[in-house]
Amino acid sequence: MASYDVIIIGGGPGGYVSAIRCAQLGLKTACVEGRETLGGTCLNVGCIPSKALLHASHSYHEATHNFTKMGLMGKSPSIDWKQMLSYKDDVIGQNTKGIEFLFKKNKVDWLKGWGSIPEAGKVKVGDEVHDAKNIVIATGSEAASLPGIEIDEKIVVTSTGALELGKIPKKMVVIGAGVIGLEMGSVYARLGAEVTVVEFMDNVCPGMDLDVSKTFARTLKKQGLKFVMGAAVQSVETNKTKAKVHYKLKKNDKEDMLEADVVLVATGRKPFTDGLGLDALGVALTPRGQVATNDHWATNVPGIYAIGDAIEGPMLAHKAEDEGMAVAEVIAGKKGHVNYGVIPGVVYTAPEVATVGKTEEQLKEEGRAYKIGKFSFMGNGRAKAMFAGDGFVKLLVDAETDRILGGHILGPQAGEMIHEICVAMEFGASAEDIALTCHAHPTCSEAVREAALACGDGAIHA
Repeated sequence: MASYDVIIIGGGPGGYVSAIRCAQLGLKTACVEGRETLGGTCLNVGCIPSKALLHASHSYHEATHNFTKMGLMGKSPSIDWKQMLSYKDDVIGQNTKGIEFLFKKNKVDWLKGWGSIPEAGKVKVGDEVHDAKNIVIATGSEAASLPGIEIDEKIVVTSTGALELGKIPKKMVVIGAGVIGLEMGSVYARLGAEVTVVEFMDNVCPGMDLDVSKTFARTLKKQGLKFVMGAAVQSVETNKTKAKVHYKLKKNDKEDMLEADVVLVATGRKPFTDGLGLDALGVALTPRGQVATNDHWATNVPGIYAIGDAIEGPMLAHKAEDEGMAVAEVIAGKKGHVNYGVIPGVVYTAPEVATVGKTEEQLKEEGRAYKIGKFSFMGNGRAKAMFAGDGFVKLLVDAETDRILGGHILGPQAGEMIHEICVAMEFGASAEDIALTCHAHPTCSEAVREAALACGDGAIHA
């Protein structure tokens, strides 16, 4: 039995980052992970492999739709699905091995197996029990389903199964128009599948700025995705090779059905805390089954902390990473901090969508006076040269102080450009601060400056 200052349960983005930071702060640290590789859902069956397929499918789209426009002539490429999956697996391997290397470099012990907490101060892995002055629960989340739907990961799949399909389906139904559903749906649509998205709410990515959401949906429709909005899925029937999705429209109770080769259930995720023994320990949970924590990520049981998807807040890898570093600082006796008002969210479709801070709907609900600065990518030379003129940058700023309250980008490289707005918000900057900052030309980032100018006397290229 080994004794540690900290044992982190879970080797995903929150867990492995927290373990590395704990070790860097001089704490004797171990990380419990039952998978064969580190990195959790994100690196193994989530963020990283999905981005590999998004990149591959986007490259295929460029080759078949835009190459000849640029004078790049020749036979259009064909899809070798087996090789594409192999490429995806290679990307996973490079990343997960990298985490294992970082553990060795920082002297973090990897306790291989599934962990439980038999009592405060002890973590059981397999038949061994280890002492720990502090325990961090970083066990992440799992796919949530709907009543009447049985997941087999072959015909009816979660995001995990969608990354390992035996072949590209001719018809796919995606249940849920959130980030996962739209990303994976766009992958298969680009590769030739007929994709229909069924969503209970009236807009894609519910909670997103409505202006962005509506334009985003129109853009995806132009790319061939079909949408059935305001529809409640009742059940999914399957046989050996096909599925039937039965749904009811909310507006008139009309029932209908869609046939598909594959059904992707993308109805969100839920905390994964099974097997930890939290009930016996008396660890408090929220009504939604999340681990309840205070402002320092501590549970009601002394010495036990929780971070990431297991607790309240957006289920984002980078939110978990921030909490992982912050809780390490707290355990080491320092001041850990996460600014929850400046956590970006990105949808990695083409075009990308990136958001941070308040939406216009939230500001209206708060009764806060605000200004809007908006600039279309059709006015951006670099974007037009890339066949990426769809979309816009939208800044929301305080009407009196000009301080940036939120930023929303639909367009090329949105996931990279959002961080300029994030940094500005972190420093309490005004739109004028961005407007007065020289931006290289020609870049897509100039659209952010133009949106900032639009908050004042007006954009130049609008």
